Amino acid sequence: MDSQKIALVTGAGSGIGRAVALALCGAGYAVALAGRRKDALDATAAAGNGGTFLAVPTDVTDPASVKALFEAVKARFGRLDVLFNNAGTGARAVPMYELSYNEWKKVVDTNLTGPFLCTQEAMRIMKDQSPRGGRIINNGSISAHAPRPYSAPYTSTKHAITGLTKSTSLDGRAYDIACGQIDIGNADTEMAQRMKAGVPQANLSIEIEPVMDPKHVADAVVYMAGLPLDANVQFMTVMATKMPFVGRG
Repeated sequence: MDSQKIALVTGAGSGIGRAVALALCGAGYAVALAGRRKDALDATAAAGNGGTFLAVPTDVTDPASVKALFEAVKARFGRLDVLFNNAGTGARAVPMYELSYNEWKKVVDTNLTGPFLCTQEAMRIMKDQSPRGGRIINNGSISAHAPRPYSAPYTSTKHAITGLTKSTSLDGRAYDIACGQIDIGNADTEMAQRMKAGVPQANLSIEIEPVMDPKHVADAVVYMAGLPLDANVQFMTVMATKMPFVGRG
């Protein structure tokens, strides 16, 4: 156990989070699983073929819940090498003037405040442990670059994640803490099922969009996580090749 790397994945009960957690396990990591639903976390652990997991039901919007998560990880494993800030949510696909304050706040609390709180706690562990340092990887999304129609809360938070990534990279330098961001486009998860039915485009036409196997995202995160701390993937985009992003659609 002393030589085993320790990773923590938020939003680990489904989708990208589950795929990344299992890929990290396959690469030899012990993996702490964070998410709202214990049954979903347990299902991820059960799919890990006997790997080392710690499932901690967590609400990333609650500072006390986040603090308890990192205390549980430190108590179980003694250190933390990798944090994947993945938990996220969206709002109704409607014009922004129709959104309620609570809908806006839910997305901001989950997608931006949650990663900030987790980053704080991870840095507190990483800067004081021996060997010192670690790596934080943020799930940015294609929406960190370009919006979809009717996506103001999600797009705003994902643009903000880029700022958090850069600030974490800078503030972490003195403590050998690296931070990078993976921007994901149309991974074939539960959240992306609507892409197969057709989603609004910039001209408000409805088009079916290509998707990709989330395994490719998981493999990319494992690569980013496995670099020595003197090297970093600052930003990486992994997307379905033919999705409308590059160019004008």
